[in-house]
Amino acid sequence: MKILVTGSQGYIGYPLVSMLHARGHTVTGLDTGYYADGALYAMDWPESVQQIWKDIRSVEPSDLEGFDAVCHLAELSNDPLGKHNEANTYAINHAGSVHLAQLAKAAGVERFVYTSSCSVYGVENGDAFKTETSPVHPLTAYARCKVQVEADLQAMANDTFTPTFLRNATAYGPSPRQRFDIVLNNLTGVAWTTGVINMRSDGTPWRPLVHIADIGQAIACVLEAPRDAVHNEVFNVGHSDENYQVRDIVDIVAQTLPKCDVSMGNSDGDDRSYRVSFDKIATHLPGFTPAYTLRDGAQQLVDLYAAIDLSPEDFTFRAFTRLKQLRHLIETNQIDDRFFWRDGVEHAEPAISGAPRVSVNSLY
Repeated sequence: MKILVTGSQGYIGYPLVSMLHARGHTVTGLDTGYYADGALYAMDWPESVQQIWKDIRSVEPSDLEGFDAVCHLAELSNDPLGKHNEANTYAINHAGSVHLAQLAKAAGVERFVYTSSCSVYGVENGDAFKTETSPVHPLTAYARCKVQVEADLQAMANDTFTPTFLRNATAYGPSPRQRFDIVLNNLTGVAWTTGVINMRSDGTPWRPLVHIADIGQAIACVLEAPRDAVHNEVFNVGHSDENYQVRDIVDIVAQTLPKCDVSMGNSDGDDRSYRVSFDKIATHLPGFTPAYTLRDGAQQLVDLYAAIDLSPEDFTFRAFTRLKQLRHLIETNQIDDRFFWRDGVEHAEPAISGAPRVSVNSLY
């Protein structure tokens, strides 16, 4: 299958390209390059994979010709970033994503995998686990855009265009384009570099979590599944046993790094709390079986930090925190107030050099 991966230089996208290539697919990456400044460690970029440097808002019909599928990850990627500039969030995450899907459909692309988020559920009402048919309650611009894109693309589905929607749990795990602004990665990184496990809330909110390798596996399974199994379907991505309160996540980190102190906090103003059922993906997506638990992920991250000798400077480097990196690009006048590059998309070699080369358990 010939696949275009948008967001190919991002946290999930970079290893996803290699994983899809290893499964025998012909892969092309597309990315605007916001986060191409840094690498936590090196991973080989397959030589046959072409990288297109382009903003999804600037994609043209010719960019989509000849592809069998699009895996769309290229959006502003979390709630704090969405709050920073809501107008740009809607322009990129909603309008840009729908524009991309419309071009893909017109170009004859048969499959479109959209990476949505469990954050669309927003807040828990009662004890019921959220399923794909539960009412959504998006609390942020980021989550509202996910809901809007899902609705718009569902209306586009027909006999020749098959969108599939993957509502990912909160991701964790290692990537060359690492993110330290998501819960497990942040807690382990703070603990490793400071000796303190810093819980910045009262620990009561619920979160489902999933390893990025399992997100990649879900994407591959959707691409490779019979059309009838995935046509216009929504799947929560994760495992039902992997719903945790934040204090449980802290406990796992403390057991993984037992010499660290634990710092407790109060509510940080984040009202999101939800538990999610992943029964549908377990029973209806052929070939999907999550390989990682949160405990596995915590140990894997700590092993990586040891292998690369993670320093406080590495952990706080702007490229590993999405909002910090966007602010840097704005303050240095590299992007304008609409987040377009002032001098065109920055070009960089897809293969990461100058970063430590380590094996991360052959994840991808």
